[in-house]
Amino acid sequence: MLLGSCTSTLEKFDLLCYLEERYTNSNMAFRHSGGPRSYLTSTMTERFDCFYCRDNLHGKKYVQKDEKHVCTKCFDKICANTCAECRRPIGADAKELHHKNRHWHEDCFRCAKCYKPLASEPFNARDDGKIMCGKCGSREDGNRCQGCYKVVMPGSQNVEYKKKVWHEECFKCFECKLAIRAQSFLTKGDDIYCAPCHDKKFAKKCFHCKQPISSGGISYQDNPWHSECFVCRTCRKPLAGERFTAHENNIFCVDCYKTDVAKKCHGCKNPITGFGHGTNVVNYEGYAWHEYCFNCKKCCLTLANKRFVLNGDHIYCPDCAKKL
Repeated sequence: MLLGSCTSTLEKFDLLCYLEERYTNSNMAFRHSGGPRSYLTSTMTERFDCFYCRDNLHGKKYVQKDEKHVCTKCFDKICANTCAECRRPIGADAKELHHKNRHWHEDCFRCAKCYKPLASEPFNARDDGKIMCGKCGSREDGNRCQGCYKVVMPGSQNVEYKKKVWHEECFKCFECKLAIRAQSFLTKGDDIYCAPCHDKKFAKKCFHCKQPISSGGISYQDNPWHSECFVCRTCRKPLAGERFTAHENNIFCVDCYKTDVAKKCHGCKNPITGFGHGTNVVNYEGYAWHEYCFNCKKCCLTLANKRFVLNGDHIYCPDCAKKL
């Protein structure tokens, strides 16, 4: 009797294996519509038990997972994936979405910022695990303006400089606060200046007109000059690269200095310019002489650095003065 019972059980087991193979390969099996899961569901017409609870699956819906046949109740309780958003099981009847080994209910797959449903929309998966729509993802991860620190949206008017980006209206002069836009600009440290403000604040000032020197210029006695300001005081001749002399903070070309400024030699009556031959000058009681003109009126002996006698408008050596 016991042997007969065993024989009957083996026959039933063979029958179940046959039915399992038959229904697995039949057209009644279908893929779950909620996502890429490979679970198969079907309705049994023959005796077939759930792998976990051993309930008869005859006439019931079941799920095939890992070559096991599971009733929907056991599947939801034991086999279902957990939603990454709501942390609840994703049941056999639910639509499921997955990305990089994470799973969501269809209704839970939303933008973390604006909560827009993303089941059929493009999305961004951030490193912190958040899912965002394209617009919110661009705002969150996109380049930020160095002026207002808001995101610079793709396609918007912007300015890029040294791997940094600004909204066009945020790219302003540090001094006057006006947008630079298409104007030229200069930098000082991390600050940006329009050309007029940079010249006003940092450029050297011309010694003559006291205005900024933006480019070029001339240096004389450690003082900067505009080229157009470095001219003769009298005739306005440009003196860059020319011979000139200075007198009382004014500069003169050689000709104007000789005519209008230089003292006249008391001996030869020519101007004492300090150029070339005659650079040494002898001054005495308001008179001036070229060194080579400072000679005895009678014997023409040079008297520079020697004793002399002034008689009227003339000078004499001591010996000649005794003979007068």
